[in-house]
Amino acid sequence: MKSDLFAQANLEVQTSERFVLQNPRMLKVTLGAPVLATKGVMVAYQGQVTFEHKSAGSIGKLMKKVVTSEDNPLMTVAGQGEVFFADTAKNVFILNLEGDGISINGRNLLAFDATLDHDIRRVKGVGVAAGGLFNTIVNGHGQVALVADGDPMILDCSQQPTFVDINAAVCWSANLAPQLHNSMSMRSTLRGGSGEAFQYAFHGPGFVVVQPSEGPAYQQGGGGQGGNVAAAAVGGGILGGILS
Repeated sequence: MKSDLFAQANLEVQTSERFVLQNPRMLKVTLGAPVLATKGVMVAYQGQVTFEHKSAGSIGKLMKKVVTSEDNPLMTVAGQGEVFFADTAKNVFILNLEGDGISINGRNLLAFDATLDHDIRRVKGVGVAAGGLFNTIVNGHGQVALVADGDPMILDCSQQPTFVDINAAVCWSANLAPQLHNSMSMRSTLRGGSGEAFQYAFHGPGFVVVQPSEGPAYQQGGGGQGGNVAAAAVGGGILGGILS
């Protein structure tokens, strides 16, 4: 049988590396130590591999998963073999953490070494009681794979305030603490708005990675982006203090 389908570029990548790009839109992980991955991103595997729901762990993390409606459910992938991960043909990028950290929008997280520390963080200025906006911070020594819908852009946040659509922000420096910014006046809101009401506001030494796509409207805690975020911006309540 002959076909361009069987071109060398489409064959499985043979390598001793643990995390490697099978192609620009697919990640290959060679197991030994377990990895954590977002549920639903496994597309194939070879060998003896198991997939288990990742429990919250500590009481603090459990509470965060409850109030965030488990926005970024994870699974533990363990065993011996190779596992392939992808997310709707988005571009995959591998980060090598060397004792540092990265904050990742939950919808852009693909997989990471299980030995890395991770936690859920709430964006300041957004109330938890209304759903809020959350991201996952990962730090330590190991590898992280994330996805971007299209070719990403990196912006330096150290020189001037930087504002990014909440659906277009892929990840940012762990030391940055974005806040919710409303760029729309009350008059514009009452008239129906522009569709560009809320952004993450970054300012300080560090970077933010932006994808050229806003994707579907951000939904968390059962609400849509406009109403949910607007209500969430009013206040954090008791749980807001716990998660700060």
